[in-house]
Amino acid sequence: MGRMGERLTSALTSALTGQRGHLFPWCAVALAGGIGTYFALPDEPPVWSLVSAACVGSILLALSRRLPMWLAPLAVALALAVLGIALAGGRAHLMSGPQLGFRYYGPIEGRVIGIDRSASDALRLTLDRVVLERMAPHDTPLRVRVSLHGRQDDPPPGPGDVAILTGHLSPPAGAAEPGGFDFRRHAWFLRLGAVGYTRTPVLRLAPAQRDTPVLRLRLAIAERVRTALPGEAGAFAAAIMTGDRSAIGLPTLEALRHSNLAHLLAISGLHMGLLAGVVFSATRLALLIPRHTRHGWPGKKIAAGVALVAAAGYLALSGGNVATQRAFVMVAVMLVALLCNRRALSLRSVALAAMIVLALRPEALLGPGFQMSFAATLALVAVFGAMRDLAIERGLPWLARPVLTLVVSSVTASLATAPVSMAHFNIVSHYGLVANLVAVPVMGLIVVPMAVVAALLMPLGLEPFALWVMALGLEWILTIADTVTSWEGALGQVRAPGAWVLPLLAAGGLILCLWQGRGRWAGLLPLSLAVALWAGGTRPALLISDSGTLVGAMTPEGRALSRERGAGFVAGVWLENDGQPGGQAKAAALWPEGDEARVARISVAGARVTHLQGKRAAAAFRGCGARELVVSSTDLPDWPGCEIFDPERLARTGAVALWQTREGPRIETAAGRRLWHRGAD
Repeated sequence: MGRMGERLTSALTSALTGQRGHLFPWCAVALAGGIGTYFALPDEPPVWSLVSAACVGSILLALSRRLPMWLAPLAVALALAVLGIALAGGRAHLMSGPQLGFRYYGPIEGRVIGIDRSASDALRLTLDRVVLERMAPHDTPLRVRVSLHGRQDDPPPGPGDVAILTGHLSPPAGAAEPGGFDFRRHAWFLRLGAVGYTRTPVLRLAPAQRDTPVLRLRLAIAERVRTALPGEAGAFAAAIMTGDRSAIGLPTLEALRHSNLAHLLAISGLHMGLLAGVVFSATRLALLIPRHTRHGWPGKKIAAGVALVAAAGYLALSGGNVATQRAFVMVAVMLVALLCNRRALSLRSVALAAMIVLALRPEALLGPGFQMSFAATLALVAVFGAMRDLAIERGLPWLARPVLTLVVSSVTASLATAPVSMAHFNIVSHYGLVANLVAVPVMGLIVVPMAVVAALLMPLGLEPFALWVMALGLEWILTIADTVTSWEGALGQVRAPGAWVLPLLAAGGLILCLWQGRGRWAGLLPLSLAVALWAGGTRPALLISDSGTLVGAMTPEGRALSRERGAGFVAGVWLENDGQPGGQAKAAALWPEGDEARVARISVAGARVTHLQGKRAAAAFRGCGARELVVSSTDLPDWPGCEIFDPERLARTGAVALWQTREGPRIETAAGRRLWHRGAD
């Protein structure tokens, strides 16, 4: 054992010595690993364990300086992972708030703090300072989100207005299937205690006070832009300048998504980087013109400071959502690096930005925005660093260099983000790279510079010409999106991966990008394993919605749904995760016709499945035989020998999945024992 220990120590020391100066980016990986571990836990850890984790991590960090060379980096990584668990748990407890535990119908009062559109293209209001009838203040949700359906004769209340309406509210929904996206967790970190809708007019009870000036300025600028530029181009321009996407139509959104150009719509790293780059370059150029500033002033640092202020103003004006905050942190780290005479774009700056974002919002790790942003940035820095080391651009004509940069950056970013996008959204745009190669230069050369000019001229009322030029670029991008989407085979659908696929993809990509030397090629092993698991993965043989209103059974032709209409959101999620095109109606045609009114039956995994839809079908039910599973949308009495999933049971289990295994059928539920699950109990 002694010799083996010495050999292991020697090997670790040699490996870590070769990575000296390149270990800092792994700090962000360790912190993210701890955060991911917290969210993967099946049970909520007690508060004392989180406090203990914070203490242990802090002690390990303090002692790491005195440890041997081969042990110190491992101690730091372990400390950061443990601190990540404590950080995520502390954030979850900090965001605690009341959640509605029942279905509510009645008057709703609150202050408007957000206006956007739902997935069904309905205008949606987010309210705080909520007042609900017959509910004590300490039981009332801190925030609610209400979609506006039906006829709204008057414009809805604006930001900061106190609104009153009559509507339906319910607790945030859980996952549509076990292991799927948990909206209840997402709502917890947004402090949303209830969601719902109204079909009656929304009235303004009191005008806005002076506590929402930025939000009111944001929407005022958006309205001014849309007035100057009517149509989808104006709505697109308002979204880019202020983050207000409420006026963009659903067809435009779908065209941008299906052509892989939706990232041009969200205020993210691309927009923040282009804005900072335009302001930095313009300021630097302005300081180079006068002789006394050209030689006597630190032009680069001044330009970096001005760009930092502009980026902060853009963050405030855009509403400061998670994606924009993340983009600002990344840009701010790079600009501060310039102020400190350091390289702006490096693996260390990317890692520092990731650690800041995760420290502020640990839950961002689970979102596609964080994963895609840092995957693209990390890959770009690694690839262009390798190109710089190999001096690839030196022999090229100067006109060919920007073309090479554009092609390499588009290909690299597309390849880095494609697996994440496919895993989260279950679609792949086959011509997305072509669309980005044609659209992104227009965004950088025309749209963003004209947006900056328009913002500067707006106080003087001289912005129409800049907005008109900006609209030309946006019309080009929208034309590209529509054209690419219309091509045959433009969109493909992908089956959802298993739980281990994304972590393995991340591990392989990180090793390839961060490890120095030939050992980085070891990253191909987890990448290959992830691809194999994804390709060979299976889907549940049976899915049951958490309300009992929909059942989906896997057949040789695809997922068969028990209903042609109703529960459309859940049906859409199931079919997307299956990678099955055609929609709910086509999937319902695969289900055998019921032999009784509102009764649907099918055989799955050797068992008979009966779906009772409505009270009439439930009242006519007379029991079941062996190996029969019954799903009902209304409560049923206990029947001997029946495996029954009715609303009473599903309220405890959540959505249900049945898997066919060698040992026989295995049932999984979406029931959880985390903070965000307890809040709705």
